[in-house]
Amino acid sequence: MAVGVTATPLRLVAAWGVHLLTASGAPAGLLAVLAAIRGDVAVSFWWMAYTIVVDAVDGTLARAVGVKQVLPTVDGARLDDCVDYFTYVLVPATFLVVVPGILALAVPVAAAMCIASGYGFAQTAAKTTDHFFTGFPSYWNVVAFYLWALGWPPSVNAAVVVLFAVGVFVPIRYVYPSRTTTLRGLTITLGVVWGVLLMWAVAHADDLPRRLVVASLFYPVYYFALSLVLHLRPRDLVAAP
Repeated sequence: MAVGVTATPLRLVAAWGVHLLTASGAPAGLLAVLAAIRGDVAVSFWWMAYTIVVDAVDGTLARAVGVKQVLPTVDGARLDDCVDYFTYVLVPATFLVVVPGILALAVPVAAAMCIASGYGFAQTAAKTTDHFFTGFPSYWNVVAFYLWALGWPPSVNAAVVVLFAVGVFVPIRYVYPSRTTTLRGLTITLGVVWGVLLMWAVAHADDLPRRLVVASLFYPVYYFALSLVLHLRPRDLVAAP
């Protein structure tokens, strides 16, 4: 056990609580799928939003509690990867297949998502030691939201999905929002604003404010631009803890 971390009863409860929080993303993803099958798009996105929030905070909580030291027999990173593959890949893939009118050649294109992201999750360098993702980091739930909200032709949407699927294999380093230290405060702040905008859009799904959806693209543009700039910079100039 690491120095300074004692497995007190309270810390054990907290550690199991963090694992339970991580695992809760799986049933939330199942509820998102069921909502999509029913045609309740807004509810499906609410459950997907829950899984994103959980994924955004569980790692920080795990490090604060010292989960690795308190519960060394449970691999929280492996649990997180299992849940993430389901919620970030399989859930949005199912959404794009079962909600009509979004994706041309829906099944084969969604299958390409799943195969590409399976490769992405399996890479030993999927997350670098200086806290970046390698290749497009399978934000398919975000992609699914914009493909639905922007109302592009299904053939265009299919091309976008294929492009991102190919991006999984391109070893560009992408920002890990909660851990990449360069501009981390700005990235998290903009991410919170972006999340609020998207939740507002989902809350008004019956009369979707298209201008708000388009405006919310500021964050994906910022994210990809920052990732590309940091990828092109010499590694020793990119701050890392």
